[in-house]
Amino acid sequence: MASNTPGLIGLDWGTTALRAYLLGNDGRVLDSVTAEVGVMHIPDGKFDAAFRSAVGGWQTRWPALKTIASGMVGSRQGWVEAPYLPCPVGPDDLAKDLTPVPGGGLVIVPGAAHFGSPPNVMRGEETQIAGWLALHPGRVARARLVLPGTHSKWVEIEDGRIQAFATYMTGELFAVLRSYSILGRLAPAARPPEDEARAAFARGVEAVRCGGHVAPLLFSARSLVLTGGLKAELSLEYLSGLLIGEELACALPTGGTELALIGDPALCQRYVQALALFGLREVSVMADAEANAAGLWSIARCAGLVTEAAEVRT
Repeated sequence: MASNTPGLIGLDWGTTALRAYLLGNDGRVLDSVTAEVGVMHIPDGKFDAAFRSAVGGWQTRWPALKTIASGMVGSRQGWVEAPYLPCPVGPDDLAKDLTPVPGGGLVIVPGAAHFGSPPNVMRGEETQIAGWLALHPGRVARARLVLPGTHSKWVEIEDGRIQAFATYMTGELFAVLRSYSILGRLAPAARPPEDEARAAFARGVEAVRCGGHVAPLLFSARSLVLTGGLKAELSLEYLSGLLIGEELACALPTGGTELALIGDPALCQRYVQALALFGLREVSVMADAEANAAGLWSIARCAGLVTEAAEVRT
């Protein structure tokens, strides 16, 4: 039976928003709050005020609850900088190096770093990965996780720890090209019909999958429209397909381990469609909110912030 007794407050505090979870003493989400007070939108660095505004009601009602946060709140632009831990790193390693916020009443999860050539860092995704591992105990020996987003992460898991990872700036490139390049100027604001959108996206993916390179193909998102080969309202769908197709073309040859996706459900479905075109049809998806909540709970348990010996359940 599900418990309604609060056991922890967890924060996913990123660049643009703060998501807070009130977690029961068995790890289930009892309540949640989303506030548009991301790290880059805190006036005069008043993190404490934003924190109290988001979770002050819970703290007043349950003053004994511990609070744990992950994400860009622990960056150099955040409240307090938390370290990057070198790979291999697992949930127990993260739990041993939590960074306390002086007077803030919470601790921050460290990020993870892979000191390869080039080096890579993540902050926030390590907590989602901890959540995925907690909810998939049968797959901790070896797995390959993909976390689509502004900066997509492709992560190698061995023995329940992050061994290595790569970053693809697919989401940010799309946003920049859409908003600040000539490629976004032809697209109207109205969203096209879903079937046409999926077909245009697939066309972009296939252009790369069949041997094309994204650099010379990018301008085709404009030239196809101007020459009558693509509707203007489909140009951004096609562009998205080019960029995600390029990411998959780069990342997939490095290994054949079964993939699992963690991220925004709508964005993950784009990746599911693209991966199917590359021949991968058995791909699981976990929503980022579910992974964040489970990860914060798992790390807090490893750190002794919660004492209930209950397993995380969905």
